[in-house]
Amino acid sequence: MDPILKVDNLTKVFSGNGKDDFVAVDHASFELMRGECLGIIGESGSGKTTIVNMISRLLDPTEGTIILDNEDITKASGRELRKVYKKMQMVFQTPQESFDPRCRLGDGIGESLRNNDFSKRDARKRVIELLSECGLSEEFADRYPHQVSGGQCQRAAIARALAIKPSLLICDEATSALDVTIQKEILELLNKLRMEHGEELSILFICHDIALVQQFCDRVLVFYKGRLVEQGTPDEIIRNPKDAYTRRLIDSVL
Repeated sequence: MDPILKVDNLTKVFSGNGKDDFVAVDHASFELMRGECLGIIGESGSGKTTIVNMISRLLDPTEGTIILDNEDITKASGRELRKVYKKMQMVFQTPQESFDPRCRLGDGIGESLRNNDFSKRDARKRVIELLSECGLSEEFADRYPHQVSGGQCQRAAIARALAIKPSLLICDEATSALDVTIQKEILELLNKLRMEHGEELSILFICHDIALVQQFCDRVLVFYKGRLVEQGTPDEIIRNPKDAYTRRLIDSVL
């Protein structure tokens, strides 16, 4: 089976403006298979966010290639990005900030549908279906982001991300701003969606909590100071870490 995402030699160097340059990501290579959930863990400054920003084309790589669904998107821009975002969507750490506070949740969820030639009526119908799929009732379509809890808003954000049936869902610290009980509910929702969509939905799960990754991910990549230092299944890495940084990371939480 071919991967939905292939990252090869991905590197990002930020100019030091007269000082030493900063290597945020250092020649990272990995694949995400169709239907798989791949976790990326590491402490603050490990390069996780920079990797996500390059894959989602918010940042240009200094070096390397990004292949999404067999297409090179490394330099995609403008109209090309519209096609990319039909295949790839993101769920962010702070869902309230990802919605326009002046618009109802239903409008935010339905925006991509309307942009893809759904009538207003059909978009509304699909929004209600998506809300239901993510554990929210129809009434949430008419609420504003500030009128719902963090967990409810994150469910709405997941519904919005799924609206155009992407092949790749990137969850960038999507549970870290939520309390433990709500984290569990969001992971259960994501697991349910994985079961329902099968190979049609792959997830890149960015997280700093190895215990959450163990619960949810098929494989995990460990990053330290921009370098990929270890990879394997969560159980393999937790039971037999090979890198000293991975051992420290595990010891800090277990």
